[in-house]
Amino acid sequence: MTTVSPSLRVSELAYAYPDGTQALFGVDLTIGRGERVALLGPNGAGKTTLVMHLNGILTAGHGSVEVAGLPVRKDTLGEIRRRVGLVFQDPDDQLFMPTVREDVAFGPANLGVRGPELELRVKEALELVGLPDVIDRPPHHLSFGQRRRVAVATVLAMRPEILVLDEPSSNLDPASRRELAEVLRSLDVTVLMVTHDLPYALELCERSLILSGGVIAADGPTRDILGDPGLLAAHRLELPYGFVVADRPY
Repeated sequence: MTTVSPSLRVSELAYAYPDGTQALFGVDLTIGRGERVALLGPNGAGKTTLVMHLNGILTAGHGSVEVAGLPVRKDTLGEIRRRVGLVFQDPDDQLFMPTVREDVAFGPANLGVRGPELELRVKEALELVGLPDVIDRPPHHLSFGQRRRVAVATVLAMRPEILVLDEPSSNLDPASRRELAEVLRSLDVTVLMVTHDLPYALELCERSLILSGGVIAADGPTRDILGDPGLLAAHRLELPYGFVVADRPY
């Protein structure tokens, strides 16, 4: 029987910046295929540093990162960056071509995908985010919420193993927030969502991790973590005033 590697395995990951600032002190986590996991934590906890290790922007000072069994190393970066799809907080950091079609095609084209296969990938990715009709529009003519979903499509066109989203709900109006949630729930891909938006984590992710002080301070069902006021307070996390953690379908 063949054992399927998890989408992500981080083992004893430690990292210090060149100025000596220690950001990670030994992070261990495993995310199975198809899981949707929220990464929570206060500012300065090391969340961005951890994410930058997942596709080799930073390389481990100590420990290791594997994506679907492939270690993140200099000689594997091309394949790692195909497998790990990063969606930035600001979609305008990700969209820079004259049309949506060209933006979504950019990644797979750089992998050598051409012709009908490239067109298929673009159309499939835009279908997945519910925006097939904007294919020939300039990205800057779209609403902010549409641009964020197009940014997700640019990553989905690469057919990644894991989708990593940085604050996906930030600056979205309620309708755009709901539309993005519907997209993320529908995707057949592993999701790691870095967020301060605790209700959004509860809505979308059955499991949450708290990264605090450069280590994983908690790992468990999102409902249990958000239902523990003492745990949240200890790590400078707060639910909106009056928000009640109730049973919600994922």
